Amino acid sequence: MTLCSVVWLSSCGNGRGLPAGVPHDTDSLALHYSHDIHEDWLGVGLWGIPLPYDWDGDGVKDILVSCPDTPYKGLYLYINEGTPSRPFFSKAVRISATGKNNIRLSEIDGVSRVLSAGKEYPDFFNAPYANEKALEYEGEKLGAGYKKSRSNMWNYADWDGDGDADIIVGIDTWDDYGWDNAYNADGVWKNGPLHGYVYLLENRDGTYFNAGRIQAGGEDIDVYGAPVPCVADFDSDGDLDIICGEFIDGLTWFENTGDMKKTVLAGGKPMANADGEIHLHLQMIVPVVSDFDSDGFPDLVVGDEDGRVAWIRNTGKTGADGMPLFENPQYLRQKADIVKFGALSTPHATDWDGDGVTDLISGNSAGEIAFIRNCGSDEFPAWEAPRLFKVDGTVFRTMAGSNGSIQGPAEAKWGYTVLTTADWDSDGLQDIIINSISGRIEWLRNTGADDFLSLEVPCPVDVEWNGTSPAPEWNWWKPAPGELVTQWRTTPVAMDWNNDGLVDLVMVDHEGYLAFYERAVSDDGSLKLLPGKRIFKGIDCSVYDNKKGVVDPSEGLLRLNAGDAGKSGRRKICFTDWDGDGRIDLLVDSRSVAWFRNVGSEGDNVSFEYQGDISDMRFAGHSTCPTVFDWGADGVPDVIIGAEDGHFYLLKNNTNGLE
Repeated sequence: MTLCSVVWLSSCGNGRGLPAGVPHDTDSLALHYSHDIHEDWLGVGLWGIPLPYDWDGDGVKDILVSCPDTPYKGLYLYINEGTPSRPFFSKAVRISATGKNNIRLSEIDGVSRVLSAGKEYPDFFNAPYANEKALEYEGEKLGAGYKKSRSNMWNYADWDGDGDADIIVGIDTWDDYGWDNAYNADGVWKNGPLHGYVYLLENRDGTYFNAGRIQAGGEDIDVYGAPVPCVADFDSDGDLDIICGEFIDGLTWFENTGDMKKTVLAGGKPMANADGEIHLHLQMIVPVVSDFDSDGFPDLVVGDEDGRVAWIRNTGKTGADGMPLFENPQYLRQKADIVKFGALSTPHATDWDGDGVTDLISGNSAGEIAFIRNCGSDEFPAWEAPRLFKVDGTVFRTMAGSNGSIQGPAEAKWGYTVLTTADWDSDGLQDIIINSISGRIEWLRNTGADDFLSLEVPCPVDVEWNGTSPAPEWNWWKPAPGELVTQWRTTPVAMDWNNDGLVDLVMVDHEGYLAFYERAVSDDGSLKLLPGKRIFKGIDCSVYDNKKGVVDPSEGLLRLNAGDAGKSGRRKICFTDWDGDGRIDLLVDSRSVAWFRNVGSEGDNVSFEYQGDISDMRFAGHSTCPTVFDWGADGVPDVIIGAEDGHFYLLKNNTNGLE
């Protein structure tokens, strides 16, 4: 499996061909789709920031997308091989190793210009980031006094109609929100909201002045974080309006009820059409203005958290309230290339469809679960596109909502599914056992449907607790009697740990210790799950931290995360005999994957010794997820990593010289 850089040698409309790709260190390890799979969602890794631009001069908008996160960091070019109304894109070519976050495209008098906070990049489309020009201004510093700001987007626009380019800035602050663990006993967020303000840097004879926050309806524009203001005449009445994004998934229209010389913005209204309010699939959206289909009406092209890009077409019509009518988001498609499932993909390798070949079942940050079928063999794997599991005919998705994430309501659209499979109810079919953003452990029964995608409604995994069901001390809510609730975003490994023929559970418990939940048979013949036992010991493990809580082998116990609240959990684990010594080792997420070698057992207790990462390559800014796959069917366990870019990477086993 090798991801090669692509060079397009044919000439384009302006004589420009595609540049040679800039490779990643991880390119050769990425899994690719089967040759029979022809298209997929257009998407980079985690966090996509689009810059629509006619790269090849053929009159059809192409797209550059900036990706600021590991391991897919860079600037990517997608050539539109379709038409303005039916776009379809080439495979990505990485044209720069630089992947900026607050990067922004503005179109002024038909010229595309690229800005970031306080900078412009002249000649960007010939030499990205090679040159930069400082954009200075007089007056109070933007965001003065803010302790935490993540979004800072700068746009050119002739805001006052005097013929020169002013700068509209969207900047947010998290100071009122904080970040973590601020619910009361009723699940109400005690801290404040996110704030997203819009500022005008007015151009006065070539010098910019901070004219302060732009108001709408007599008050400062203030959306829920990440305003990313889009400035254009969206309703075709001859003046400039603003559409803002937000940190979650919505868009807000601010109508200019004045004119080009004197802007008067009305209060914001959620963008809507005949189907209701317009929302993106995920969150952390990044909209940009572009007449994408060249019909004379400014559209929105929107990057989503999972790296995908959506086109929201302006129909050129307005509703009864004067609001411009946009179509629903249309996520763009490209030629199939690298296997991808959203962001923070969490694969588990198993023969799901019973054809004797190992497939992948994966979760992601959106809270979905997909079946990625291996249509080849274990010797020569070939991958189909992910297909989403359904419950009662509806695509399964779990999300935090207003109070399901310990890090607050700003994470409402995330679900962070992580899973394994096992025949949990002993009916001969594999089921799915999941954890998610909530820390609730649930299982979804396999109905055995012909398409292999039908599951029953999630049920709690119950434990025969001796008293009250334990839970992390920072949870504002309490588990139901018998319910298993542990730390969020950790793998529930369903396996027969003690080789008694029953499926047990091994995972991080509510205090971060690795624990064994034994399955047993009740007096009436039914199966039960016993309380977790901390039977796992740690040797020389305190050096392992992965920035998410130090491993703490206090009293000899292996504690995979000692952090609390938002710093807790996040542990993705699997088990295999990695070094072939006959003992089952532990593999844990890290910059790549950390190996904890099984050095022996005494009674029920098992001791693990930290061996370091199995690869020097970095796959994580936040987390990875390992699963065991015997690639090549040679009897030696290898690892497939799900990375936060949503891609999957193969690490071959070489315990004599770690790769």
